[in-house]
Amino acid sequence: MSTPKNMIGPILVINPNSSESVTEGLREAVAGMQFPGGPVIECVTIRQGPPGVVTQRHVDEASLRTADLIESRPDASAYVLACYSQPGLDLARSITTKPVYGIQDAGVLSALALADLFGVIAVAEGSIPRHLRNLRRLGVDGRLAGEVALEGSIGVAESGHGEESYSALLKAGTKLRQMGAGAVVLGCAGMSGHRRRLEQELGIRVIDPTQAAVAMALGAVLT
Repeated sequence: MSTPKNMIGPILVINPNSSESVTEGLREAVAGMQFPGGPVIECVTIRQGPPGVVTQRHVDEASLRTADLIESRPDASAYVLACYSQPGLDLARSITTKPVYGIQDAGVLSALALADLFGVIAVAEGSIPRHLRNLRRLGVDGRLAGEVALEGSIGVAESGHGEESYSALLKAGTKLRQMGAGAVVLGCAGMSGHRRRLEQELGIRVIDPTQAAVAMALGAVLT
């Protein structure tokens, strides 16, 4: 028997960095996914986190904070780790029986459903080896056209706002399209503000991985 919708707890979308502007961007990205009678989609910031999860140290530190937050919110029906590095994904799944989604997994799996080859736009070059390790874990690295980092010194919080970051995203996306990508995954939760415009200009699907993960969470808790 399915659970009545009004008894379903919120889908908790966790921003593991300390940037409230990134969290506000997440709220805007998933606002259209709220509907009457459906679960609340709640976006929260881990204020003790780094300003951006960029290095492996950031990932490891954010993992424990993410787990602490999940343990403090047993009312949630599902959890979304809104960081492309998915800090604490395995740890989170070990401490709750509720569904836990990492946005890299969700974004990539969505891209695979839309195109033979996909590409990824990363905030920083140093993040790419970490992302590739996860693609090998998923067994889908053979369908990666490439991953391209933004040029310049654009941070996580700035990656979805302003013309400078949009120009950098467009340049990276154009390169990925030339490399054969039929869909592009935004490799940072902070990039969501540019998704629609970028998709229109590139002419191929551009996936906001947080939206993809929330869509999967909705499917899980409503069925």
